[in-house]
Amino acid sequence: MSLSEIEQRIEVAKQAVMAETALMHREFGRARAEIKHDGTKVTPVDIAISQHLQDAIARAFPQDQFFSEELTPTDTPTPVTSRFCWVCDPVDGTNNYANGISHCAISLALLENGMPAYGVIYDLARRSLIHGGPGRGVWDADKPAKARPEAPSHHSLIGFHSPVDKSYAAEGKRVIEHFKIRGLGSSTLHLAYASIGLIDGVVEHNNKVWDIAAAAALVEESGSSIFYLNQSPFPLKEFTLKAGRVQYVAGNAATVAKLREVLGR
Repeated sequence: MSLSEIEQRIEVAKQAVMAETALMHREFGRARAEIKHDGTKVTPVDIAISQHLQDAIARAFPQDQFFSEELTPTDTPTPVTSRFCWVCDPVDGTNNYANGISHCAISLALLENGMPAYGVIYDLARRSLIHGGPGRGVWDADKPAKARPEAPSHHSLIGFHSPVDKSYAAEGKRVIEHFKIRGLGSSTLHLAYASIGLIDGVVEHNNKVWDIAAAAALVEESGSSIFYLNQSPFPLKEFTLKAGRVQYVAGNAATVAKLREVLGR
């Protein structure tokens, strides 16, 4: 039986991501970070992995569009015109990576008609490939995974990074007062970990679409949900490095409800 168009892309994506892990581990804690145009950091490894993944996708599926955090900035957004497109964050958690802190990941998302169809995430800290998508299960190192079903409590572990915009500081204070916090330095891993049951939920004020696209494909299939506190980035209709920040809460239904109550929105 021949593979479907999505299944073909999933296999190529997994192989392409795993092909970059040797480079990622070899330069871990050694790659020199520089400041980009937007004030964030980048290393030569970010740029190399982004290019390698783009090349692998282009060879296999030349009709697909490929978008990455490490593309050259443009003044105008690029419209999404292909049925399938890819959104890449070659090293999510570059600050950690450059400093030898292991919570960082390669994140590659397949979108169909602008919606997350499959996510492939290499978790450097656990040396595990997390992947999955709607109707295809969620997998952690090829073992089926699910979100935690427990009701929220003050013992719940919530992935949370301090908001870049200090106008949300009061919301951050309430989150810290109600839950146990895990700030890993990788937004991709926060959402992926919630989807495979390592933590209970996520509060995010700072994401860009490349931070969330791959892990977002895991959410519903894992038995959890995501509620966008501002406009959802999906379906993705255009790509720009100047896109606004994505804010959301995620976890099982009860956790999402409690997080919204704590935030007051």
